[in-house]
Amino acid sequence: MHIDFPFHFDSRGRTAVTTESEHIRDMIEQFLFTNAGERVNRPDFGSGLLQLVFAPNSPELAAALQHTVQAGLQRWLGDVIEIKALQVTSEEAILRVTIQYTIRQSGDTRTDTFERSGA
Repeated sequence: MHIDFPFHFDSRGRTAVTTESEHIRDMIEQFLFTNAGERVNRPDFGSGLLQLVFAPNSPELAAALQHTVQAGLQRWLGDVIEIKALQVTSEEAILRVTIQYTIRQSGDTRTDTFERSGA
């Protein structure tokens, strides 16, 4: 069992825990929505995606983002997951990342979507 993210207490008043696969999903979410420089002792951790919620859309920007995010995930979580597909979209003030990945330890394949709004 792993500590759940974001940190909170369960119904018994204890630190909430989660499964291995949900913990991995939480780690992906933390990487995606952390800006570089936010983490002490890890200034290059994070994708910087939140800075682009209001940026103008273009196919070139989307391609660059997908490459940057995939490289970052590979660097920080490559020992835990293998990325099969990654799509980054921004529609008005909503940023959406859909990622299909395989958990290396179990071999399970998951597809998760992460969203953040600029509002």
